[in-house]
Amino acid sequence: MKDKQIVAAFDFDGTITTKDTFVEFIRFAKGTSSFLCGFLLFSPLLIAYKLKLYPNWKVKQHLFSFFFKGMNLHDFEQYCRAFCRQSMHLIRSQAISSIQKHIEKGDSVVIISASIENWVRPFAECLGISSTLCTQLEIDQESCLTGRFASANCYGAEKVRRLLQLYPHREGYYLVAYGDSKGDKELLNFADEEYYRKFQIH
Repeated sequence: MKDKQIVAAFDFDGTITTKDTFVEFIRFAKGTSSFLCGFLLFSPLLIAYKLKLYPNWKVKQHLFSFFFKGMNLHDFEQYCRAFCRQSMHLIRSQAISSIQKHIEKGDSVVIISASIENWVRPFAECLGISSTLCTQLEIDQESCLTGRFASANCYGAEKVRRLLQLYPHREGYYLVAYGDSKGDKELLNFADEEYYRKFQIH
């Protein structure tokens, strides 16, 4: 470990934050009434997902498309930045402390999240993190959201695959991973040092 660069990989929702930002962002951008109506409309799919009869990413994409399909990318980005400005209270103080320690030591810090890249990035910038590996959106020729994802949902094994795209020479670095859910299992197992629902004490 002494001679290796340290890469600290943080999950976002539930690890850095106290809540799921996919849900919180929709509520912020569309208002509580529209949010509740939309989730009620898709309740059969949500129930099917809970019963493991329907995949996570499909439910997520259906919901995202319902609320944001056709929105201009510039307008969407404005919502994302405003959401960050008004939601920094969602960031765990312990996460801030751990991230700062890694940055001060010169470690490479990356957020790997199933949440949408566009709203995770402003939070990352506020935390001093330059690298984000998240679910990406498909944009049409008129710079509007199609409602579909341009990448695989960054969840489970996809987190490891995306990490290896950014840091391909696994033998050359020491990986410290932070997560809080089953979607982080593969990343945590892949790490040299893992923190499940906790942060470094030293």
